[in-house]
Amino acid sequence: MLAADRFVRSGKVRDLYALDGDRLLLVASDRLSAFDVVLPTPIPDKGRVLTGLSRFWFAQTASIIPNHLSGTDPGEAGAVGPAEALRGRSMVCRRADVVPVEAVVRGYLAGSGWKEYRETGAVCGVELPQGLRESDRLPEPIFTPATKEEGGAHDVNISFDDMIDHLAAVAWLPAAAAGPVAEAIRDQAVRLYRYGSAVAARAGILLADTKFEFGFVRDEGGDGSHADALTLVDEVLTPDSSRFWDEATYEPGRAQASYDKQFVRDWLEARGWDKRPPGPELPEDVVEGTRARYVEAYERITGASFARYLGEDVIAR
Repeated sequence: MLAADRFVRSGKVRDLYALDGDRLLLVASDRLSAFDVVLPTPIPDKGRVLTGLSRFWFAQTASIIPNHLSGTDPGEAGAVGPAEALRGRSMVCRRADVVPVEAVVRGYLAGSGWKEYRETGAVCGVELPQGLRESDRLPEPIFTPATKEEGGAHDVNISFDDMIDHLAAVAWLPAAAAGPVAEAIRDQAVRLYRYGSAVAARAGILLADTKFEFGFVRDEGGDGSHADALTLVDEVLTPDSSRFWDEATYEPGRAQASYDKQFVRDWLEARGWDKRPPGPELPEDVVEGTRARYVEAYERITGASFARYLGEDVIAR
């Protein structure tokens, strides 16, 4: 049982606890959301996969951009709960003011991007060549931001200019900084996508698209000011935030099998669920199939054993 007096808030998947004035504990649960509804059936070890991959990528990308991860030792979080309850699924993070925009980068045409392209020939205001098929690789990765909605509402795709306007309304961000911050987020997101795509490709995995979150870490002196450097926060390049495809079975012109919760979405779609809560219970084969896809993504990308990660709770380098 985790300490209720340290609890800050819960998201669809993660729970946040206060360690001290400068640090938070991010705990990834095994909850799974689909179509913005948290389903009643957890996926065993899902939170550990998300955490293990995020730790791996934070270490891999630290030379590209600073991130909010400051520790992974469950012992540091003794005030929140026992180490065994937190092992493999917790990250000690610096507090940050999060920029309320999903920084989405697409290298392939899929999902909502494919739907928008069919209707308009563009994605988030980015014009694309005519005649592209579903799952086609794009000439260059494109930045397609989305609003970060609260309370289970759907994120809304927006143009880059709309993103600047959106940031200009953020209370803690000076209006004059909205443009430069948007440009920095765009440039760093594309850079991270290119790097992550190259690493995944070595494992025979295509990174179709992904989303990042950024923020500004609060000054450790506690005066409420922000460090100058944009900081990568939340999770990074996981099956929950990315669309991973197996290169061996990739075939443009159709939807692709994914190492993510698309397996669950397909099952839900086949049931004719109206996508309103409560969601249906998942059968055992869907739970096991989903877990297997998450674990395979971890092992292929990191080149490390997931069982070893659970035993050691360290990043294999």
